[in-house]
Amino acid sequence: MTMIKTIGHSNHPIERFLDLLRAGGVETVVDVRSTPYSRRWPQFGRERLAQSLSAAGLLYRWEGAALGGKPHDGTSYDDLAARPAFAQAIDRLVAGAADTVSCLMCAEKEPLDCHRTVLVARRLAERGATVEHLLADGRRKPHAVLEEELLAASGGAPDLFTTAASRAGRLADAYRARERAMKRG
Repeated sequence: MTMIKTIGHSNHPIERFLDLLRAGGVETVVDVRSTPYSRRWPQFGRERLAQSLSAAGLLYRWEGAALGGKPHDGTSYDDLAARPAFAQAIDRLVAGAADTVSCLMCAEKEPLDCHRTVLVARRLAERGATVEHLLADGRRKPHAVLEEELLAASGGAPDLFTTAASRAGRLADAYRARERAMKRG
């Protein structure tokens, strides 16, 4: 079974962030930020973060070039996911999960407010990976539960005006709506 976790660094002090990773059993942090720096939270700049993780016995890998969530020129997350570089990075994540407990990291506290879920974890789950989100309060949430929450928030069940009657179609619609909300917001 392929297990991959996710986390948002949010505004955590580095010690709290490391505690969350340890509690989640994480061995490798895969940074999926397009720009791996933060003026407000300098402890999460790429170099400082890599040093802190190394000192804690954790590995660091940056995959923001392939898995970053900054669509340009009117592109969507579906467009980003269709790129060969994205597919290759997903392949690397799945292959790496056989040897280490990997955790996708981005900035946003809430998984559904972040491309690590709406873009990357979604595609991992579609490939059969088990995804678990490490939450800021220390709880864990399976990706399947998050998807059910996303469906419920978007109206969940099909109605007369819903074109996609299948769960997969409704879920794809809900993800697109979430992406639009994230761009507005």
